[in-house]
Order: sequence, then C-alpha cells, then structure tokens
Amino acid sequence: MESPFRSDVLKGKVALITGGGSGIGFEISKQFGKHGASVAIMGRRKQVLDFAVSALQSLGIPAVGFEGDVRKQEDATIVVESTYKHFGRIDILVNAAAGNFLVSAEDLSPNGFRTVMDIDSVGTFTMCHEALKYLKKGGLGRGSSGGGTILNISATLHYTASWYQVHVSAAKAAVDATTRNLALEWGTDYDIRVNGIAPGPIGDTPGMSKLVPQEVNSKARDFRPLYRLGEKWDIAMAALYLVSDAGKFVNGNIVIVDGGLWLSRPRHLPKEAVKQVSRIVEKRSREEPVGVPRSKM
Repeated sequence: MESPFRSDVLKGKVALITGGGSGIGFEISKQFGKHGASVAIMGRRKQVLDFAVSALQSLGIPAVGFEGDVRKQEDATIVVESTYKHFGRIDILVNAAAGNFLVSAEDLSPNGFRTVMDIDSVGTFTMCHEALKYLKKGGLGRGSSGGGTILNISATLHYTASWYQVHVSAAKAAVDATTRNLALEWGTDYDIRVNGIAPGPIGDTPGMSKLVPQEVNSKARDFRPLYRLGEKWDIAMAALYLVSDAGKFVNGNIVIVDGGLWLSRPRHLPKEAVKQVSRIVEKRSREEPVGVPRSKM
C-alpha cells in the first residue's frame, strides 16, 4: 500500500530498532528507511540480521546490523554505542524485540516466565537506559537539537486477560507502565517523547502462525469488528506517525492498532435474532399499561 506520509518525513534521522530483522520490527525498519531514516537493527541471529540488512540496502536504505541480546546490559551498551559511532547520532529507539509462546499457567515454569519478562520488560528498559545519553536534548550528536523519541511495542493481552499468555500479559503490562513513566520523567527533563503501540493479531508474521493455528484463526474472525487480520504495514504507519513531527505533541500514549478487537466480545445472538427480540419487547411495552405492576394485570 502507498504510504500517506511524505518520503522525507524522517530525513536525517537515525533509528535503532531491536528485533528489527524480522516480523513487525523489520517492517518498521523498512518503512523508516523508505521515509528517509538511516537504520540500525539489533538481533540475536546473525543470519537473520545479515538478510535483513541486505534487503534494506537493496532498497537504498542506509542500514547496519548489530548482534546482541536485549537481556544483557553489556550487549545493549555495545549496540547503542556502535550505532552512534556508525551514524554519528541516535534520534529514535524502537523496542520491538519480544518473546512469546503458548503455555497454560500451571505448565509454565518460573524460568519460562522470567525469560519473557527479561526480554520484553527488562530488555525494553535496558535499551532505553543505555540509549538515554544519546537521546537527551542537546546530546543527539552532530548538528542536532531537541530530544529524541522512544517507541515500545506492546500488546493488548493485559487489558483484560488472555488464555495461556500469563507471562506475556505480565511482561506487556510492565512495558506499558515503563512507557508512561519514562514519558513523564524524560519528557519533562529531556524533551524525549516515549510512546507505545499495542498491535492486535497481525496476519503476515511468523508469530501469528505459531500462536494461532489456521483452523482456530478462521473461527476467530467472527469476533473481529473489522473481520480481518492486521498487516505489518498498519503497525509501521502508526510508528511513523508517532516518531515523526506529526506526533510531536503525543507523549505517554499506547496506540492500539487492532481493528477494535480488544473491545469485542463473541455475539450471543445473531443480528436478526436481536431485532426479533427487540420487536417482542417493544410490542409488549406498548400493550402493557404504564405504571401498572405486571403482577396486578
């Protein structure tokens, strides 16, 4: 799809994106690059990184990849510093690295719970903490002024509750809390905007096929207000808005991009059945005298 944004909306900006080699993270990397940004991606798998960097460079995007695990502070430090040394500045940090798998709470080990918390929540804070000195007002690098921008990729799982996702729900709740607290502190002290995106089910990602089998997904479409899965492009466009000047007064928000799914509940009655019930109730109300208790009629 054609982007609604100008192709130079991020011209001159440098973005560091964790988990930027695949899935939603890669689409954000690609769209940022297509809109003028230089891109550094961080990931644990060299083969994935190399492929992603090659794909970005083939589009004319200045891109580089750095191996690293967001759970390790030393890796975070090295990747942030390497990005700064390579491009001379860091304007945008996107935390898209995440861990997920389906498991019932009783079968989930504390170590498994901790692993997802470490990747999603601790990893997000670690990257923010290490990037802060480059994102601060006046500390962006050569020829820059003003604060940078942080974008944390979250989810809607914890808004109510989710089957077999207690570890991810807890981790994403922590990510949202981190986003709001950093928006308050760093927005005030350093003019750094911190926002989040909570994606819904995104059809063209490896995670979707892993977490939701096709036969389950086809039935679940009945519960989606827009009756379709989202696309990685949808998330990337929201990301562009939040990190560009279009979102310059948006801070501390978690933007839900799920077609309204988080609001929905399964229909207890088909629409036609609801109309029939309504007509019966309306007819009964017209026939009954106003103010007369039904027991006395």
